[in-house]
Order: sequence, then C-alpha cells, then structure tokens
Amino acid sequence: MSHVLLVRLAGPLQSWGTASRFAARRDSHTRPTKSAVIGMCAAALGLPRTMKPTDPQKHGDGTEQPGRTPLGELAGIVFGVRADHPGVPIRDYHTVGAGTYPLRPRDIVTDHRRAAAVADSLNDATGDQFGHHTLTGWYGAPKKIATDPLSGVLVSGEVTRSALITERWYLSDATFLVGLQHGDEEFLKSVARALEHPKRLLWLGRKSCPPSGTLALRTVPGDLDTAFRTHQLLPGPDCTADPARKPWAWIQAQPFEQGAMPVQDQPVSFDALQPQHTTRWEARRRVTISPDATDWEDIIP
Repeated sequence: MSHVLLVRLAGPLQSWGTASRFAARRDSHTRPTKSAVIGMCAAALGLPRTMKPTDPQKHGDGTEQPGRTPLGELAGIVFGVRADHPGVPIRDYHTVGAGTYPLRPRDIVTDHRRAAAVADSLNDATGDQFGHHTLTGWYGAPKKIATDPLSGVLVSGEVTRSALITERWYLSDATFLVGLQHGDEEFLKSVARALEHPKRLLWLGRKSCPPSGTLALRTVPGDLDTAFRTHQLLPGPDCTADPARKPWAWIQAQPFEQGAMPVQDQPVSFDALQPQHTTRWEARRRVTISPDATDWEDIIP
C-alpha cells in the first residue's frame, strides 16, 4: 500500500529554476520542481552530493547486485504539487560588481598586473597595511580566467570589471502543497522528521528564499489524487483560504496517460560539478476539494 507525505512550501519568495542557469535572465517555474524538492529532502537528510541512486551491494553468496541508495529512494518517489496559492511573479533588477573594492593579498601576489596598478600604494604601505589596497573599477571574484604568459599562473583575463546585470524572477507569497508518494511509510516519516530538523540549510529554489513555518504536515495512506482531494486548501499569507476554489495540481504520470506532458526534472545526480536530470511525465488536473476534506491544525505560518 502506498502512502503520501504532505509538505507545505511557503515563504515570502520562491524561485524554481528549470533553465537559464547562471544566465543573465533567471526565470522561475510556476511551481516547485521535483528535482528541487528531492534535493531539499536530500539536504535535510544530510546526504552527500556525490551519492548515486544505485550502489552495488554484496549478497551472502558473494555476488553483487545494484541496490537503491537513500537518494535512489527519494528519486523513485511519485511527485505531485497542488497550487493552493500560486503567488505573484515579481522581477528583480539585479546588479553585481563594479565600483571600488579592497584587493585581497592573493590578488596582488598572483596577478602582477593588479600589483602594478596599485604599485604606488604598495610602496608607501607600512606595518600591517599590506593587502589594504583598492583598485577602482574592480570588484568580486575574477572572471575570464586565463594562464598568465609571464608567471604561468591562472589569473583573470581582465584587470577591471564592469557591473554584471541580471534579471531574476521570483514567486511572491505563494503556498504549495507537495505530495511525495512512496510504498514505505517509515521512509516517508524519516523524511518528514528530517525536514523539521534538517542537517543542512533548506531553501525554496534559491539560497535567498528560505521556507517559512511548518514544512512536513502529515503522512496519509493512499495516492496523490486522493490526498489532494481530501485535504483543505492551505492558508495563504493572510491566513485565509477560499474553500470553494478549485486549484490546479500537477501529478506524476505514466507517458501513455491522457494529458501527460514531459518535464525535465527527474533527478539523477546532485553532484556540484556535474548535476544530471532526466525526463519524467506529469498530468495537470483541476482538484475539487471534498466537502468533508480534512482541515489543517497547528500550522506555523
């Protein structure tokens, strides 16, 4: 029998990226992605980023067969999300860099061009003043790394940097009910405990978007469709919810199901150097909340 862990994702800002990684325009999906939620659960459990979904396991007869790791169990979860309060898209005009900023000692030691640019202040420096120098028009971490022809060390390809301008999109005041369906109730309960007592910091898509209030709500028997229909809408930012509204839900489906669409957010690896995702399928449905649906209690907003 399958069970569903219901998770509340709410906060002042959320941002669920599906593309434009490190690009000038960073979009937000209209709802949480499976890879982001599974990654959040993995962080709460303290799993290493290098963990793979399967790992060879030895049996009593000496043979090895691939077995699921905790990450594999998380990735195998059937995922669904109900948009109780879709939120409002907002745009952040974001600038990084330019101006005047202190050079680090290693910037002077490893890059002779920066050392030459601040040579006068270097010659005049006394006592503990080494490293307390500024270079107008340069800020932050170097970009366009290249090998210096004189020293052979890796240095920035440009001595000064102009401001980097990015356009970042967020969802404001959104509240989502996420369902994680799995056959092992105890496994889901361990994930719920980890979400409330995480081993690592959690965020709603980006590090600037921490979750607010209660995350893990409850574990119920059944499937995602039943769980979404038998639970009232979560309260929104103003602590109210319209019981007559029919929210949209996106539920993981089989490719042959009517209305199923492919999405590229099935996690394979969260390795920082080479993250991998593959395709899964989901169907969008209107959810009619049952008249006798279970209400929510003891939720910290």
